[in-house]
Amino acid sequence: MLPLLLLLLATAHGLETLEYSPTLATLPLGGLKTTSTFVLEQPRCVFNVRDDAVIWLVVAVPKAVPDFNNSVEPGTPERAFQGFPTTAPAYMTLNSTLLHYPCPKRPGDITVLRVGSETSCTRAETRPTCNGPLPGPGPYRVKFLALEGSEPVAETAWSEPITLRTAQSPSSIPTTGSGHSASMIAITSILSILFAILLASLLAMLVLGSDTCGGSSTFSKPEAVTVQRYNTHHVYDQPAARL
Repeated sequence: MLPLLLLLLATAHGLETLEYSPTLATLPLGGLKTTSTFVLEQPRCVFNVRDDAVIWLVVAVPKAVPDFNNSVEPGTPERAFQGFPTTAPAYMTLNSTLLHYPCPKRPGDITVLRVGSETSCTRAETRPTCNGPLPGPGPYRVKFLALEGSEPVAETAWSEPITLRTAQSPSSIPTTGSGHSASMIAITSILSILFAILLASLLAMLVLGSDTCGGSSTFSKPEAVTVQRYNTHHVYDQPAARL
């Protein structure tokens, strides 16, 4: 009953519902989905709104989708990233205008959005529209919502559920996946130990060498040498004895 009422209210306010649904990027990018981020295609050639309309990305847990209220403004506690997903089952981020989503795409344009790339504002309550890392693998659903002032004027359909990667625990990482992995680990460990021993030996030799050089550079006072002078006597050859 409540989703139907929300739909009627949206129609009464002139909200345009578009057939476009956000999708993951199709380009061969590295890290299309990580443990805390994912990459979407930009909504190029999708909205037909005024140039000053602000287009927001809405990120929600699946249970918040049926009862999502477009009239709740971004930046409020109900839409703050810092409360997601406990006190805020959805948040709004990556606000932009048609200027940044030109149609058609120009050559060389970057046409993707990375959701969850800001780490500096994760706990900054003054930045409720932070594009912070997602708190878990999900799943999550997203849509784009255009606002003129505080009035919603157009929205896309919700995406399919997006599930992020999960980090492997160290115990689940195989250490013998190939025939050489265990032996390589052993060889690496032995080489590390030998390198440490060699380094310690070199340091010890340097210390001992410096001590030896320091000892040899200290001269003791030479002892006094007494030289005794002798007077020489002339010794004459005696004449041969006469027979």
